[in-house]
Amino acid sequence: MFDWQEKIPAYLTEKSNIVRLIIFTAAFALVFINIYAPFGVYTWFDLTQLQLLAYSSLVILAGVLVVVISRVLMYHYCKRDPLSYPQYFGWVALEILSMALVYTIFETFILDDPREFITAFKVTLKNTALVLLLPYSTLWLYFSWREKKQKLEIISAGGIPGETSRRMIPFYDEKGALRISIMLENLVYLEASDNYVTINYLHKDKISRFMVRNTLKNLESTLLETGILRCHRSFMVNIDMVKVIRRERGGLKLEIEGTPVIEIPVSKTYMDEILAAFSKYSL
Repeated sequence: MFDWQEKIPAYLTEKSNIVRLIIFTAAFALVFINIYAPFGVYTWFDLTQLQLLAYSSLVILAGVLVVVISRVLMYHYCKRDPLSYPQYFGWVALEILSMALVYTIFETFILDDPREFITAFKVTLKNTALVLLLPYSTLWLYFSWREKKQKLEIISAGGIPGETSRRMIPFYDEKGALRISIMLENLVYLEASDNYVTINYLHKDKISRFMVRNTLKNLESTLLETGILRCHRSFMVNIDMVKVIRRERGGLKLEIEGTPVIEIPVSKTYMDEILAAFSKYSL
């Protein structure tokens, strides 16, 4: 049975995919309005094809602004707490209502639509739903297909079917491109800096580093149940690599063997989770 409280896939709120969605939706709306002439433009307005192109471009610009604002807010909100499916569908419904309202206001006050506001809004709402839902659905299918394709690439590159997340760990950049895959037992810790994450891993018994343009928040969702835990705003650590956990006045410190010894801080936000993880492993 489908769990409606399940969180939406991370690819729906990736920055690069949001940009793709906005551009594709704007292009689709422009083609849709000029080919199918919705919103009753030829019935209510005496427009040439060139005038329709000009007016529709203005309308789409206003509508896309609604989507841009909405998706920027969604992106920042999901950094703190990803949306569930009902929340996401509700968000999309608000986008449709908001864009339909913008379109109706544009028609009524800019184009002097002779229809009553409510009548125009009902027609606009139906067409706006088509303008948004068709590209949204198409891109969702594309993003899902691309993610599955990337997982298959990981498996064919040496991952173990059914154990990909526990053995070979893939790392993608913010555009969804696979950059590197590392065996779990060789992964030491991750460190974030601005929009980049440095992956620290063992190679020939020495620490090697690989930088990926992404955020820990995005990578965290791909590392569930791997033993790689968030311990700080800027750090994730492979708890199998930790040799000492030490409590100091400033908080907890995790020690990893190396020359010199590597110390990873634990912030108060993640302290309980880290202690619980070590308690489970010690049992």
